[in-house]
Amino acid sequence: MKLFVGYASKEGQSRKIARHIADFAFDTGHSVELQAVADDSGVELSRFDAVILAAPIHTGHYPKPFAQFVSVHADTLNTAQARFVSVSLAAAGHDAEDWRSLEHIADDFKQATGWSPTDTKHVAGAYMPSRYDILTRFIMRRIVSQKDPEANLGEDKEYTDWGDLNAWINSWLNP
Repeated sequence: MKLFVGYASKEGQSRKIARHIADFAFDTGHSVELQAVADDSGVELSRFDAVILAAPIHTGHYPKPFAQFVSVHADTLNTAQARFVSVSLAAAGHDAEDWRSLEHIADDFKQATGWSPTDTKHVAGAYMPSRYDILTRFIMRRIVSQKDPEANLGEDKEYTDWGDLNAWINSWLNP
């Protein structure tokens, strides 16, 4: 299978997740092209057998360049095997309200861009105080202190469940 993996990233975790997906696909025998969607240089998605896009949620929204990319390519994405990895710290928890919020954000994104992915996977991101500006650091410290009271708020911490992500990727790449 020829796979396009596109991503948008703010602090780097979505890029790391996209690279992991690309490496996993390549290691299991697939041809892969990995690209930041902000670098869209006229990529022709119809050349690929499948597409997977990854992007983070920040302040209730996906990055603008990601939304623009998806909007431009919505027709092709809707006719392709196109999956979506939505990255958020909220996906690290088990709070029902957080999960409803994630679904609501993803649904709003679908309506705004016109893309209905074949499947959407919510993946926990990372807490990265070393990469935040002062305002983001303040906000994220409050969120993480409530969600993970054991966390050292001065250190970066990854919440991504790589095993769960691998199982999801494998279930559709190698059925």
